[in-house]
Amino acid sequence: MSRVSRDVVESRPDEIVEACRQLYQNHTFHEITLKDISDRTSLSRPSIYNYFATKEEIFLALLKKEYGMWADDLEAILGSPSMDASYFSQVMAAALDRRHLMLRIQCMDLYEIEEHSGTGALVDFKRTYGRVLDLLESCLVKFFPQMDAQARERFIYTLLPFIYGLYAYVNPTRRQKAAMEECGIRYRRSTVYEMAKDAICALTEGLA
Repeated sequence: MSRVSRDVVESRPDEIVEACRQLYQNHTFHEITLKDISDRTSLSRPSIYNYFATKEEIFLALLKKEYGMWADDLEAILGSPSMDASYFSQVMAAALDRRHLMLRIQCMDLYEIEEHSGTGALVDFKRTYGRVLDLLESCLVKFFPQMDAQARERFIYTLLPFIYGLYAYVNPTRRQKAAMEECGIRYRRSTVYEMAKDAICALTEGLA
């Protein structure tokens, strides 16, 4: 029997995560099974357990990849020589607008995903999450030097809970919209970019 090359073995987690990404485009977290994921890969279902202990760990790896790309965008923003509050809100909102999948996972399924992932997988994800926190603070230090540590913390821990609910607000279901209409509640149509920009503008109001 021929041995599988090291490169193939090392690429398999990415193959599994990419299959999960494709399925999540048209299905919910609860609809997707490990069999569905294995059917889109070169691995059998039992073989997936060599790389991920649960379906939740696959989703956590997918979310980690999304956070990593957000962090890369923040690093690019940090590389800018200077920017005012208005432009900062625009580039930050644009970075979030590229992360709809990240916003969806953390809004709809994060609690369950984290609760059913192993400690090692969870720590690995939190390292990338921590990188995002560090980069957010570095951006604030660079572009808004008048902000003290308390103001920077308030910005970060106001923004993060806000974006956790952003996907759900921008993408209400037909039933939700119908219920609001019946109650006479006006739904303000918006986009991830528009809402994120408005929020960040509010958080940096009065700053240069």
